[in-house]
Amino acid sequence: MAVFRCKMCGGDLEITDGMSVCECAYCGTKQTLPKLDDDKKANLYDRANHFRRNNEYDKAMSIYNNILNEDTSDAEAYWSLVLCKYGIEYVEDPASHKRIPTVNRTQFTSIFADEDYKQAIQYADGYQKDVYEAEAKAIDEIQKGILEISNKEEPFDVFICYKETDNQGRRTPDSVLATELYHELTKEGFKVFFSRITLEDKLGTAYEPYIFAALNSSKVMVALGTKAEYFNSVWVKNEWSRYLSLIKNGAKKTLIPAYRDMDPYDLPEEFSHLQAQDMSKLGFMQDLIRGIGKILSVEKTTSTETVVINNGNISVEPLLKRAFMFLEDKDWNSANEYCEKVLDQDPENAMAYLGKLMAELKVSKQEKLADCAQSFSDSNNFKKAVRFADSKLAETLKGYISHINERNENAHIKKQLEKEQKEQKEKQEREQEKEKTSKLKKEIWICIGFMLVIILAMVYVSSVYTLPSFVEIILACIAALPLFIILIRFSLREKK
Repeated sequence: MAVFRCKMCGGDLEITDGMSVCECAYCGTKQTLPKLDDDKKANLYDRANHFRRNNEYDKAMSIYNNILNEDTSDAEAYWSLVLCKYGIEYVEDPASHKRIPTVNRTQFTSIFADEDYKQAIQYADGYQKDVYEAEAKAIDEIQKGILEISNKEEPFDVFICYKETDNQGRRTPDSVLATELYHELTKEGFKVFFSRITLEDKLGTAYEPYIFAALNSSKVMVALGTKAEYFNSVWVKNEWSRYLSLIKNGAKKTLIPAYRDMDPYDLPEEFSHLQAQDMSKLGFMQDLIRGIGKILSVEKTTSTETVVINNGNISVEPLLKRAFMFLEDKDWNSANEYCEKVLDQDPENAMAYLGKLMAELKVSKQEKLADCAQSFSDSNNFKKAVRFADSKLAETLKGYISHINERNENAHIKKQLEKEQKEQKEKQEREQEKEKTSKLKKEIWICIGFMLVIILAMVYVSSVYTLPSFVEIILACIAALPLFIILIRFSLREKK
């Protein structure tokens, strides 16, 4: 009886020769089995299934392909390639406690049209075929749901790929750099997918539909990192490897690797044909934004007239222009007055509410909203500006709030850290002072003891012998010398 690991939970399966389907005693999942001709093949399957269970699909696929090089009729190897291709992860159903599939690598192609799936069905026996078809049906239904959601998502210009937290759950330097890049790109008018902000209102939901939509719509991906291990972490690699696959299949997209505080030769091998960017280089941000602009062929449009015309409100254009001119002149009251005139004609004009917000906060330029000391998310003008704005403006305004909150949080953490360091330093100084005082007291008592011994010796010698006066004076000086030294040391210590 051979031992093989469950491809769902990793538990041991006890199987006999000729079995093609079994049920795991640990997770209760009915599953297909490979043709295990020898120990080498069994070890290859165990290793490949280990990588697949840990979502390292590319590593697993290379091993399954090696198995097929030895046996082109292994149905389980073909099926395993399908699981990797669609990023299938089996999770426990809270209700039934059975393992059910989730899709982490959505494809536009139906699983039933996949060539590896067709090969698996062709070489499977009757029992395996039933299991493959049932699982494929479940996966196809999940994928249809993902595609339905993703089709409703607006397209993105840029996808920022990075690692958010380290193994201890702490925020990485990559996340800070990605945040800075996100704000710079949004200021330039680009629509950016940045998971920390883009997915923050999707908590508790599956992220795959939104990631899939962003990967397919974004014309540029910036994959940034400060460590080789961050570039190769499971979910970061899942994103950039899928993006490279889209490029390989003919999609007109560009992937830009960006690194900092690491050797560029430590970047993933898959990036070797790409021009990587050093984020520590002077002018990196300006060069990157200029390069992305050229790739997207986007002409920067920031004038108020263009925004208003796009909204179809030509009649309020002159009023808005005057309002923003007043803002530039820091005439807050006049700016607010002209924004009110715009709202009298168009009560849902987002730019008018933006102008009122800037007048309220005494900000002369829109981008300076990010420099406000405190968040203005509770402002009615902000809420209405976001409510009536198009998606690009709304995201930009929300980005200012996120930037302010994050900046203030970092400042608070820095202040708290400085306070703790100061308290720690003061504590150390008090302990050192206490130690010095204790040491000085010990020295004084030792000197007093020494003096007493000398004095007693002098009394004894004087009672037995008649000593010359100068000898008594010398002995007295010797007795007083340690105390004199201690007094000098104490005096010098007080001056310090």
